[in-house]
Amino acid sequence: MRIVIAEDSVLLREGIARLLAEFGHEVVDALGDAEGLADSVITHQPDLVILDVRMPPTHTDEGLRAAVTLRRERAGTPVLVLSQYVEERYATELLEMGTAGVGYLLKERVADVREFVEAAQRVADGGTALDPEVVGQLLVRSRQRRPLDTLTPRETEVLSLMAQGRSNTAIAAMLVVSMGAVEKHISSIFAKLDLPPSDTEHRRVLAVLRYLG
Repeated sequence: MRIVIAEDSVLLREGIARLLAEFGHEVVDALGDAEGLADSVITHQPDLVILDVRMPPTHTDEGLRAAVTLRRERAGTPVLVLSQYVEERYATELLEMGTAGVGYLLKERVADVREFVEAAQRVADGGTALDPEVVGQLLVRSRQRRPLDTLTPRETEVLSLMAQGRSNTAIAAMLVVSMGAVEKHISSIFAKLDLPPSDTEHRRVLAVLRYLG
């Protein structure tokens, strides 16, 4: 198994690399931040990417955002997230893209080296490895989450402009995007708010009412 690691702690980064090497796996690249991850994956074509959530420069969620971007742009790339905590928003987005080839383990709960390596191999093979604590927190979030909370920042911006009475043409001009992009955002908004096509109801009005409510 060929692996790329993105972990800002040099001790942990080197420790994971040596551990994997002991089990016969090859770390083809080890990064201290998430900025070069995309290029590294293109260059090395790894079987698995292991990365931390908190990475430079802000040490908040750069790693997990990089994982989401990687899965979006290079679908099917196996990703194993290692973290000290559950970053619910991006973890949810990551898993909503599909759980095949995805893992999310909490560092402090990795108690057995062999189990960790087996989890990494499972993810690389297209399986799933999720810490029960991660699953539990995401379930709580999903039960509490309102449909509006599922909108992306750009979708929320589009809906806000709709609430101001802006037309699609005006929204496109204000956001400096194409009409097609606006229409795509609005279709996604309707889907996330569970507003199917109807001959008797105006979906645009209903979406705005939910936003204002």
